[in-house]
Amino acid sequence: MKILKLILFILFAFTTISIFSQTKIIFDTDFSGDADDLGALAMLHNFIDKEECELMGIMSWSNEKYAVSAIDAVNRFYKHPYIPIGTRKDSTNHQEWCYSKAIADNFYHELNYEKAIDATILYRQLLAKSEDSSITIVTVGPLKNIENLINSKGDSVSCLTGRALIEKKVKEFVIMGGRFPEGKKEWNFSGDMPGVTQFVIQNIKNPITFLGAEIGEPIKTGEVFNEIDHQTPLYIGFLHFSTHAPWMKAFYNGKIIDNATYDQTAVLYAVRNGVGKYWNKIDGWYCQTDFEGNNKWVKQDNSNHSYLKLIKHNEEMALLIEAMMLNKF
Repeated sequence: MKILKLILFILFAFTTISIFSQTKIIFDTDFSGDADDLGALAMLHNFIDKEECELMGIMSWSNEKYAVSAIDAVNRFYKHPYIPIGTRKDSTNHQEWCYSKAIADNFYHELNYEKAIDATILYRQLLAKSEDSSITIVTVGPLKNIENLINSKGDSVSCLTGRALIEKKVKEFVIMGGRFPEGKKEWNFSGDMPGVTQFVIQNIKNPITFLGAEIGEPIKTGEVFNEIDHQTPLYIGFLHFSTHAPWMKAFYNGKIIDNATYDQTAVLYAVRNGVGKYWNKIDGWYCQTDFEGNNKWVKQDNSNHSYLKLIKHNEEMALLIEAMMLNKF
């Protein structure tokens, strides 16, 4: 029944599709935990094929042992092996419920954590060679890579500090995190890294659009993947996530089950905008965060912060995003 609804939705959507401008994106992800990162990356690859975005690079916040290998495998599966991957350099870890090993075990890849470039270095390289105000940075995990970039000094890549490179080269930050108008310690704003989000938000002068967890939480996607080719990263990754993630396996019934759709919403906004169609944009105030990662929308003059408020029905959004993950819209 759900796949029939998806087909009907796609047929309707194609009658109203418009031409989208191309966006240059750097995607910063905590890939390997929640499967929404995998779904968001699939969307980006499909948007590349439609010539709607250029994916300049992928930054892994996660230092999970197989995250880089899995990202590389996904890139190669979608026939975009040239996209550079950077990672936060720290000691690696692995937990059975992380779906990245399942993807790395089932799909060809060449990169791993050890071979991947440090995320700060790759950020500096990509920004230094870009035109001014041309890059959209989409973050769908904790913000440690951005903190490291802000704190970076001038080097052989560029004489500019990381802070200056951001101000000069970045058009907009799209940050999936927090809850709006206020919330307590959402994972991407907390990440067991006190002070990181507070530092980043206080030190970015560029426009920031926030997509809080309240948008993606009620949008449920994934079950439709039971009906696709089983030899795909979407099927392998979402199945492993459904069967092993601590907050999912209690509901597992032998098939992939629906999950919250957080990160896909950030990618959708970054590439296709959708203001007035999927969500309204609330601006004029400021996202204030504290050391623990709690956030509050407060009045401040001349703020460049905005957050999105969903106006489309959750089930319609789910069908839309599933179509995008499957390259149907």
